[in-house]
Parts: sequence; structure tokens; C-alpha cells
Amino acid sequence: MFGISKNEVEKESERHTQTCTCMDNMVQKVAKLLLGEDYGRKKTKTKTKTKVKGKVVLMKKNVLDFNDLGASVLDRAHELFGQHISIQFISVTHADSGSTEKRLRGKVGEPAILEDWISTITPLTVGESTYEVTFDWDVEIGLPGAFLIQNLHHSEFYLMTLTLENVPGHGQVHFVCNSWVYPSKYYTKDRIFFANKAYLPGETPVLLRPYREEELVILRGNGTGMLEKWDRVYDYALYNDLGDPDDEDKVRPVIGGSSEYPYPRRGRTGRPATESDPNTESRLSLLESNKVYVPRDERFGHLKKSDFLAYGVESVLKFLLPEFEGLADDTLNEFDSFEDIMKLYNGGIKLPQGPSLDRTLENISLQMFRELIRSDGEGLAKYSIPQVIEADLSAWSTDEEFAREMLAGVNPVSIQLLKEFPPTSKLDAKVHGNQNSSIRAHHIEEHLDGLEVDEAVKANRLFILDHHDSLMPYVKRINATSTKIYATRTLLFLQKDGTLKPIAIELSLPHEDDDKFGAINRVCTPAKDGVEASVWHLAKTYVAANDSGVHQLISHWLNTHAVIEPFVIATNRQLSALHPINKLLHPHFRDTMNINAAARNVLISSKGILERTFFTGKYSIEMSSKIYKNWVFPNQALPVELVLRGMAVEDSNSPHGLRLTIEDYPYAVDGLEIWSAIKIWVQEYCTFYYKTDNMVQSDTELQSWWKEIREEGHGDLKHEPWWPKMTSVQDVIDSCTIIIWISSALHAAVNFGQYPYAGYPPNRPTLTRRLMPEPNTLEYDELKDDPKKVFLKTVSPQIQSLLSITLIEILSRHTSDEIYLGQRECPEWTMDAEPLKAFENFGNKLKEIEGRIVKMNKDESLKNRYGPAKVPYTLLHPSSEEGLTGRGIPNSVSI
Repeated sequence: MFGISKNEVEKESERHTQTCTCMDNMVQKVAKLLLGEDYGRKKTKTKTKTKVKGKVVLMKKNVLDFNDLGASVLDRAHELFGQHISIQFISVTHADSGSTEKRLRGKVGEPAILEDWISTITPLTVGESTYEVTFDWDVEIGLPGAFLIQNLHHSEFYLMTLTLENVPGHGQVHFVCNSWVYPSKYYTKDRIFFANKAYLPGETPVLLRPYREEELVILRGNGTGMLEKWDRVYDYALYNDLGDPDDEDKVRPVIGGSSEYPYPRRGRTGRPATESDPNTESRLSLLESNKVYVPRDERFGHLKKSDFLAYGVESVLKFLLPEFEGLADDTLNEFDSFEDIMKLYNGGIKLPQGPSLDRTLENISLQMFRELIRSDGEGLAKYSIPQVIEADLSAWSTDEEFAREMLAGVNPVSIQLLKEFPPTSKLDAKVHGNQNSSIRAHHIEEHLDGLEVDEAVKANRLFILDHHDSLMPYVKRINATSTKIYATRTLLFLQKDGTLKPIAIELSLPHEDDDKFGAINRVCTPAKDGVEASVWHLAKTYVAANDSGVHQLISHWLNTHAVIEPFVIATNRQLSALHPINKLLHPHFRDTMNINAAARNVLISSKGILERTFFTGKYSIEMSSKIYKNWVFPNQALPVELVLRGMAVEDSNSPHGLRLTIEDYPYAVDGLEIWSAIKIWVQEYCTFYYKTDNMVQSDTELQSWWKEIREEGHGDLKHEPWWPKMTSVQDVIDSCTIIIWISSALHAAVNFGQYPYAGYPPNRPTLTRRLMPEPNTLEYDELKDDPKKVFLKTVSPQIQSLLSITLIEILSRHTSDEIYLGQRECPEWTMDAEPLKAFENFGNKLKEIEGRIVKMNKDESLKNRYGPAKVPYTLLHPSSEEGLTGRGIPNSVSI
């Protein structure tokens, strides 16, 4: 396969292993010959007879699951010549009497080195190495509150934990590090790690305060220069790295930093500006995407990097294979039939040969190829069957499933209660003319079970999926390209069995003469037979395409990925690792900066995958910027958001204080359970550290953190009055609950259903290429004669569909090292017993919720949880296994 057999891959691994072992043995022999048998055992000066043993757990530098052989040999050579890894403890009880500073700081002990580095063989797969370190304990150190580590080796390593046994007077002392340590030459100060104890700034032991403050200064950087991989700097930048001013087709406006294009900030890289535009940052090539600066501790771990690489390359090949086969197809840009689409899942495509394939394979290393073989065991040209067609090939096209997915699909956060009829527009009439709806009572009355329209509105039985106002300002520009869309409104009626049925779809275009003349509207209503049924089906298709774009750009990218990144940056800049709120939020920021950086280079960049596959095209991020103007942080709380959409009303007699307008609304039912569990956990945690509102107000780090989030991270909205004041314990609880909700459950709800529902392109096309056929035209006659052919000519063409499937297959997977809500990377993440107990209760509560979700999905009376396509609602089921599961809530926006 590709000229490289699996046996050859295994032989290469064996050769690599043998080389590593030979090199290790050689270095060990040289070390013993030159330095004696006891080399590396103890290198500290003896001040007392008390010895304290420590255990250091780390991972050496590796590339995927192959050793970095050069690094391994060079590190051993450094050891040979006395360049070690050393550790010095900082006392929390004894001051440094020799310090020239006016303020006190903890005494620093004598250095001790990691023992037996040369004789400890580097694991042949990525794994942990354990080293002993022995301290001749200085009684003046007392209790160590932190330690300095100096790496005089050639290479970086990932420091996981340090545990001291039998510290005189204190017993075991544990440090959780989980950080990359580069050679000391790259640092202005030695790396510091603090003991696993949380302190508010004012409660920090006096002798640790200078070290705490200095560490934050390092993390903030100085705001200048290009950042390198070893830098530990968190800083802000505008989205000025998406376009290319040297290519007319790739020119894009700077997003963020203006009233016209407001946006959350992203992580600064410091790359130089382009030559032609000083306001635009230069870009990396696609093949250099993994080199974009992200603080090293924010990059994917070794397992996730391996999985992400494997699935990414595999999916790219899956996309390329049909493209190659299509070279001999007269209708390259079309699926000729629905049967052609099904070939994607039946593996009916063989690998062709040719220069295009050769160029692709030149960029795939042996390690990448090995990962490809490892990943799924499926044929490279075969996609998994999406859940939406797994049980029934046609259920996706029914009105029932179309409506159900608004409550339990991949975008369940857009549907609203209709509060006035006809629907109205909020667009400026001076610019856009009359944009109010043309839907009238006579269009829908026959579908209201005998009710008058006013009665249905008062009874809270009419709902709307409204993509009109967000899209209408862009329709004319989009339709000037090969893409053809409408701005849509969809009305739905709540039936007595709790399900929704669509009863009218309005397709709107701007007036062809002048926008000021208002919208040109066409109202479509349900039909079962003849050409009217085909028209109705196409109308639903335009809605589905609208919803796909709004989902990807707004519900997914903007409202989870983009808005959370400033919180990641501010937390690292302003909240010490010792701060309890840092410890609370840290797991919910894992991998977010890395995946967002990758997205900027590959997905949302000019001519990136998103622009190539969604109808929004070159206006994608610009459009999301317009929507961000209306983003309100407190409204991201699930109960508030549901009430604002009219999907719930406050009711003290109902669970969680809310009564749902649609009782069987799976996203809301499960979401409120998860929200409540998160809030209880956050409340118990925060009230352990903050006993009074005054403690919040006097917390200097917390106040700087919140100020920076408002004024820098979300600086374009800094003057909005809705920002919480952060003056009470309740402010802390509410804000942290929202941050965790966005990072975990909200992202899971709008991300991991992508492949189950949109992996079958006809169900959720990403663009449309034709407008609705008009009567008395050839297109209308074609719709009468062959509606399937017209449908396939209207929706996303073959190449864009495959790109979209490729993208969402990657985004919908859980990697093998995923950490889910209620879990922590390290069980000893804090020394405080009460928070640990509260976290255990949180995990148990999530398991109870899982059980209820499973039970509800078996209840046939809850029709919206299962639907005609027989896809149970599991997107807010907290736990999952690896792969395409359609369930699981990771702690963070990690994919």
C-alpha cells in the first residue's frame, strides 16, 4: 500500500529500537568508565544527616511514539559532562537571610540532581520515566512550598509530578506540575513549581509571594517580538492572520479592534507583518500549521497529537481518493445519484495512481503512515455510516425529523418561541427597507389543529427558526457568486404529542433594484404529492443550508471556541497556579488555544475549508463578527438563554426553577441537569475559599483577571453595562459556572453531533447552488420530472461535500486521551479535602444523570429523543469512549 508495507513499518520500528538500545548501552559504559560506578547518585553538599527521598515522574521528548534519538543521545552526553537536571526547594517557613531585597522571600535549598539519568532507558513508546532524587535535608528549609528546576540538558521534557516522602515534621509533600521544561538557556529565571495547595493572594505564605508574583510577570511577557516554542507567554492579538493582502482573492478585513468588526481576542504569536500591509500578520503555509506559536503547555499532548494527526491524514486521503476517481467522471462536481453518495460509506472507491497522489504522499512521513495503519482498521476510502441514515435511509427527509433536529440535533440552540405574528425584522428599514415577514394566517391555519393563529400564539404553540436578519445583509453578495441562498424563516407548530411540525417556510431575497425596496418573499407550505411536495422539500433544504452555516459559524465557532479563548489567556496571565480559581478552571481550557490556532490556519482562514464548503464563503468570519456585537456574557447561562428564546419560563415549582415550553426538549432537559450539577459543584468549591464578599473584592489577582477579560480579551464590548461587577461570591460562582458550561457541555452539544447528522450531506447541506425553480421554466419542468436530480444539483457539490465530511469527521471524534466532565488529569489536583470531596460528589451526580438519560431514551412517549431516524439524544451524556460515538462531554473546547 503506497509502496510501504505494514511489515516494513514494523521493521523500521525494530531497527529504531535496536539503535536506541545500542546508544544507551554505549553511553552508560562511557559514563561508568569516566565517572565510576556510583555516577549520578548524590551530588548535594551534606549539612545534616537527614536524607529525604523524592520521586520525579516525567516524559522525555518524543516524536509521536518514536524516540527522538538525537535528543536522547545528546541529553546523555550532557549528563556525562556534568550538565544535569537539578532541583532546589524553596522554604515556606524560613526566610532567605542573605537576600538583598527589602521584602522577605523563602530560603532556597541546595541543589540535588535527578539520579541515574544515563542508566534509565528512555521508553520505546511515549511513556513515563521515574527518577529518584535524594536531598541532604537542610533543617532551615522546613516545609517546602515550591521548587526551582534547572534543565542543563539539550532537550525539553514534560515534568508531571514530584513527590517527597517523610519530610521532617510534615510527611509527604506532593507537587503536581504537568508542564514542559526547556533547557535553562531559554529562560531568564529557573522554572518554578508550587506545592499542591491553593491560596488566595492575601493568604499566600509571605515567603512565597515574591515567587508567585514573578511567575505571573513571566507569563505575561513584554508584548513585543516573535514568540518561540519555548516561550511561556500568554498575550492577545486581533484576528489579523486570516487573509493574505498579497493575493487579491485572499484579502480579508482585520477582525476585532473596531466598532465595524468587533471580536474576541486570540493568542498573540508575534509573527511579523506582511510587507504590503502592516496591519496583517504573515501566515504560515498549510504544511507548517503545527508550528504556529501556542504556549507549549497549551499544545496537544502526545496521545492527542498522534490521534489528531492520524485521523487528519486519513480523512484528507478519504477526500482525495474520490477526487482522483472523479478525474475520469464527466460529472466530477456532482453526485449523479443518492447511490453515489452511499458509496462513501460502502468503501467502493479504489486508490488510483498519479502525480497528485505522489505529491500528497511526499508530505506524509513514515510516522504519519504508521498512525494511519493504526487508526481505525477501516479502508481509507470508507467513511463510517452516519447515525441519521443508519437505521432508515429516508427518515432524514421527513417533516418530523426536520423539526426534531431543531430540538435534539447538532444545532438545538436557535429555535425560539414565536411571540408575535406575523414575524418582524429588526434590520434598519432605512437601509434594508421592509424586511417583515409575508407569512399570513391563510398560509398556516389549516395546520393548527383547529386553532386561530392568535390562539396558537397565546397558547405558546408556535415556534420559529429565524435566520432572516442575520443573513439578509449578505444575500446579494453571496448570490453574486456560484452560491445561491435565501434568508429563511421557518414556522413550526407544537402538536399534542409534544412533537413539532413545520407549517411554513419563507424564502427571502433582497430587492434586485435596491435593498431599500425591502425583501422579495416567497412562502412555501407543506405538500405530500406532486411538484408542490418537491418545492416543499427544496424549501426545507434552503433552511437546512442556512442552519448549517449559522451552526458552524455562530453556535459552534463563535459561541464556544472564539469567546472562550480570552478567558484562557487572562487566567494564565492574571491568576497564579496557586489561585483556587485557576485550579478550578484550568481543566476547562485544555487544548483550546491549540485547536483555535489550527483553525485559524486551516479552517477559518481565507480559502480555508470553511470558506470553501459553507455558503458564507469569504464573508464567514466577517458575518460572525456582526453577530458577536450582540453577544452578552451573562446570557450564556443556560437558564437565562432558554428564557430569552421563550423556550422556558421561570417557575419555582419546576425542576431547576424553569418550566420548559416544550416539555420534551432533549437539549434543554439534559442541559439543565448538567448545568445544575456544574453550578452546585462550583458553588461548593468557591464558598470554600471565599467566605465573604469582601474576600472577593480584596482578591487582587481575581480583580485583575476580570478587568483584563473585559478590557482586553473582550475589549470591543468593554463598555457594555451587562458585565458582572465581580464584587460578590455570587458573581464568582455565576461567572465560573458560565465559563465551565461554555467550555464543556455547550461545546459538546453543538460539536459531537456533527458527523452523526451532517456526515450525510443531503441532511445538512452546507451550501445551495440554485434558487427555487419558478413555474413555467425549464427548471420547474425538470423538478416535476426528476426531483432527485434537481435536489442533487441544488445542494453542495461532490468536492465541497467531501471536504465538509472530512472536516466534521475529525471534529466529531474523541481522542484516546480525552478527559471528560467530572474527571481530572491528576486525582491529587489539590491538597484541600473539602473541594476534593465536592468534586467526587460532582462526578457521582454526573453518573446519575447518565443513567437518567439512558432511561429517557428508552421512553417511547418522549418522541423527540429518538425520532423517525432512530437517533437517540446522547450529546449531553457525560462520558464516552474514544472515536465517533455521538456522546461525551469533554472538559474543554479541545477539538
